[in-house]
Amino acid sequence: MSLITVAEKEFLDTVRSNALLVSTLAFVLWAGFLAAIQHVPNIHEGSYLPRSTLALMNSMQQSAVFFVPLIGLGLGYNAIAGERERGSLKFMLGLPHTRLDIVVGKFLGRTAVIWVAILSGYTTAAAVAILTYDSFALGIFVRYTLLTLLYGSVYVAIGVGFSAFVKSRSMAFGAATVLFVVFLLLWDAFLLFLQLVAVGWELPENGLPEWIQFVGVLNPSTAVEYASRALVPEFHELTVFNESDALYLQNWVGLVVLGLWLVGPLAIGYARFRRTDLH
Repeated sequence: MSLITVAEKEFLDTVRSNALLVSTLAFVLWAGFLAAIQHVPNIHEGSYLPRSTLALMNSMQQSAVFFVPLIGLGLGYNAIAGERERGSLKFMLGLPHTRLDIVVGKFLGRTAVIWVAILSGYTTAAAVAILTYDSFALGIFVRYTLLTLLYGSVYVAIGVGFSAFVKSRSMAFGAATVLFVVFLLLWDAFLLFLQLVAVGWELPENGLPEWIQFVGVLNPSTAVEYASRALVPEFHELTVFNESDALYLQNWVGLVVLGLWLVGPLAIGYARFRRTDLH
């Protein structure tokens, strides 16, 4: 099948380029370090959960927050734009591959790479926990690992979508960099700006307006925290979002937002790529 052929080639090419080794090593070192120090933020010290469980959850969450978007966007941005710039994309299209095969195949191949990195890192964290913690919460570990695999897939999809949409590797790199900065560094500042415009410096007693909270959930890095509370209720102990009766602020909405970020960029990128004249 052409789609599977593209995915296999993409995975093997990424392995040969050492991208798999670098991303896996970075994730393993960080996840292993956080698990080894058994750090639990002070604000969670009074939790009903055992300290070992909190330490495991925190090491997994903190590993995912920064490294998964970085690795996902780094793997995705060059997937199609790089091939197009080198001229090898024309060769691929000369084979029995459709443009849809290329977009989806590259997404699958590079998603496999980030999955290897995540599983390697979390396996290291689990080994540290089993050897040194008082207890090991297997159910929490498995459910959050599955969620992190979805989270990694989302950022690869965003990177590949942009790579299919733009014409050059530099443009794709710029878009990936801007997205990383916005989602990981500037989103809180954006929400603060909305707060200042809507309600001023002082928050109402009931907190931010619900529509601003919903804007916050639209960030995939925030949506995954909502989703973590839907799939792993114990993560209520490590997150500080206010509970709300609004339908669009329920924890399961995080999964919906992640799903939209998974499909949307690939669909938009493919729609543009399908109409692009490579000559």
